[in-house]
Amino acid sequence: MRRSMLFLPGNNPNMLINGNCLGADAVIFDLEDAVSPDQKDAARILVRNTMRYMDFRGCEIIVRINSIDTPFWKQDIDQILPQKPALILLPKTGSAQDVLEADGYITEVEAKLGMEKNTVGLMPLIETAMGVENAFQIASATKRVKALFLGAEDLTADLQCKRTKEGREIEYARTRLVVAARAAGVDVYDTPFTDVNDDEGIVTDAKLAKALGFTGKASISPRHVEVINSVFSPTQAEIDYAYEVMAAITLAKEQGKGAISLRGKMIDAPIVSRAQQTISVAQALGMGREDGK
Repeated sequence: MRRSMLFLPGNNPNMLINGNCLGADAVIFDLEDAVSPDQKDAARILVRNTMRYMDFRGCEIIVRINSIDTPFWKQDIDQILPQKPALILLPKTGSAQDVLEADGYITEVEAKLGMEKNTVGLMPLIETAMGVENAFQIASATKRVKALFLGAEDLTADLQCKRTKEGREIEYARTRLVVAARAAGVDVYDTPFTDVNDDEGIVTDAKLAKALGFTGKASISPRHVEVINSVFSPTQAEIDYAYEVMAAITLAKEQGKGAISLRGKMIDAPIVSRAQQTISVAQALGMGREDGK
């Protein structure tokens, strides 16, 4: 279950080694924006060694490599892939061709290492207007793609507009990515809320992301992780209702009924589907019915 993803600078050893203690479902070791060009080699080795020697106790590891228009990305993959991260985060993804180029090289390295193809997944980071417009083609370019990720800071720079807390300027991009990802059958993650000190703002932003259909949300601050995890977890009331829905459907089938009502509302296929999703998430999080049944 991946509700929250926390960015950690690849050149900060203290943050890297404490990444599994910060509460996030996944950590993103960042070799791109957080690292200046003269520190790329050192950060790459530091991240490699952290992955090799540290036990992250179930906290998923994702690595943001440098974009394929730089001389760094293949070196990143050469060092990182043997450590088997769950996902490679591919920045500045603008087209399906970008995905295929990265996929091709990752496939070569996997083969050299004796790894099964697609052992390591790929998560394209969509942060340009071109990337937004090509979102479905990117999401469906290869089986290695497991999720899309919206990067609003670079996107708004590309759109030549101001990035705001309210996020009106990225409404289209958000909905476009959710639709594209769901159509392609992959997960989709929302951009970080960058005001570390705005405790109310992160709650509002996370709830909006969930309402739009995002799988989870990234963060640049450990302070935001708890809120994100809470927002993207079902409430006890939602879990109990989901089990009621499934019990009602089971009863209807036993009685040979084509439809049944619950709490004065007809239970149809979309309601059943949402109930199944809620139960699936709850089970992944170790949550159950309030009565324990």
